[in-house]
Amino acid sequence: MENIALIDSFSEFKDNKSIDRVTLMSILEEVFRAALKRKFGSDDNFDIIINPDKGDLEIWRNRVVVADGFSEDDNEEIELAEARLIEPDFEIGEDVSEEVKLIDLGRRAILALRQNLISKIYEHDSTNIFKHFKELEGDLYSAEVHHIRHNAIILLDDDGNEIVLPKSEQIRSDFFRKGDSVRGVIKTVELRGNKPAIILSRTSPAFLNKLFEQEIPEVFDGLITVEGVARIPGEKAKVAVDSYDDRIDPVGACVGVKGSRIHGIVRELGNENIDVINYTKNEQLFISRALSPAKVTSMEITMYEEEKNGKKGRVSVLLKPEEVSKAIGRGGVNIRLASELTGYEIDVQREGLEEEDVELTEFIDEIEDWVITEFKKIGLDTARSVLETSVAELVKRTDLEEETIIDVQRILKEEFED
Repeated sequence: MENIALIDSFSEFKDNKSIDRVTLMSILEEVFRAALKRKFGSDDNFDIIINPDKGDLEIWRNRVVVADGFSEDDNEEIELAEARLIEPDFEIGEDVSEEVKLIDLGRRAILALRQNLISKIYEHDSTNIFKHFKELEGDLYSAEVHHIRHNAIILLDDDGNEIVLPKSEQIRSDFFRKGDSVRGVIKTVELRGNKPAIILSRTSPAFLNKLFEQEIPEVFDGLITVEGVARIPGEKAKVAVDSYDDRIDPVGACVGVKGSRIHGIVRELGNENIDVINYTKNEQLFISRALSPAKVTSMEITMYEEEKNGKKGRVSVLLKPEEVSKAIGRGGVNIRLASELTGYEIDVQREGLEEEDVELTEFIDEIEDWVITEFKKIGLDTARSVLETSVAELVKRTDLEEETIIDVQRILKEEFED
């Protein structure tokens, strides 16, 4: 074979682990046939013999011998005089096989052929990588930090595949250095051009679900099932678990003695507070458990005819005054997670509202709406509930300034004095 660097092309790819011998030979033949078609108009009458291990290549053109002056297609027919230059015994009607030297294709065509070969190999690799990771969507995956950008971390796995962990998919407390091992779930895999884009996530509820599978043997074995996960990444999560074996306490098995089993998961998630609750098909009981640590007095469920914003109904929950802040949680986190886990919009009502008490919304002309919202986030929705809470406690539990709280309490006191 001519010394045109194609042997180097063969040896460059023949040991590539992501491509088998049969596929490589198929790609090589496809590339050469495309070059022959451009040169001769057709490749139907060519035989291509390839040995990619040695870098050997033979191309033979098959033509039929015709009488001199009667050739209508020089690619498929050869005149008798020309044929007898190859072999003196040829006769009209016989087949002639003649080797085509690569140099006959032209040096420019050969360079284009080599580039096309490389492109086809990389395209094949990208397709295989895409298919492989597409099957892993939703699965736990580990890779090493290779490069840190302001909006993403670029990871490399053991096979050198590039995986992206965007800032939006990182837990707020995440901090990684080059060389660190990072775990997450494969969130999405897309082909962008010819290159697969593999996105890792540490904020997805699926990540917490997969950590339970990995860290808790009963979940891995299927003795305990994770029925639902709701989380605010790095802050708080609620996980509903169930077991079909009455001898197994699913919550106890997941948490472990003194939290020994769940500790590793909490540490992985940046000390995310995880509430594990027993799942039940009794929706009232499930909602009550989801609002833990608050104790619910009673509730009324109204189902929607069609889902609204992913919710199947609305629940009005009645609580004792001291339980309201527990149900809502700091910044409304607890009630938000309970709503996400159960699939219901949850309204909290205070039990035994005194006649002389007044809803905070009645003061909308005197107190700004955003201030009222801050009080509601911690379960204080009436004038008396705000007055009965110390200024120091309100400063601690809200984002309000002390001066603002004092002004609000003064307005509320004036209402009751009148």
